[in-house]
Amino acid sequence: MNRVKNGTLLVYAPEKPPRKTKLIAVTTAAEKMARLLNLNIEIVKQPQRTSPIYVYYENGKDEPVPIYCDRGKLHDTKEVCGALRNMLFVLSFHPKNSALRNWRHTLMTLS
Repeated sequence: MNRVKNGTLLVYAPEKPPRKTKLIAVTTAAEKMARLLNLNIEIVKQPQRTSPIYVYYENGKDEPVPIYCDRGKLHDTKEVCGALRNMLFVLSFHPKNSALRNWRHTLMTLS
């Protein structure tokens, strides 16, 4: 997959999740944030059936950084978007994630 210069959101999810609504909420939120910030999104299927759903931010050069875990609980899309927004805002201050710095104002206005 081609990487956008701003980075990629990686959604790690069970191949056959026990609750599809949980996966839909997380992927919808990740897709929304990816569109807003001009990021790629990639769904990575995990062979485990009951593992939590994780979202990582990858800037293309360094190890992906975990920014969300559903902890096995059901959250709605709005809650997941808020959690992703908060973590991406914090990451925007790190020098390794300079591409996110340009989106800091956008992330603040979403509150």
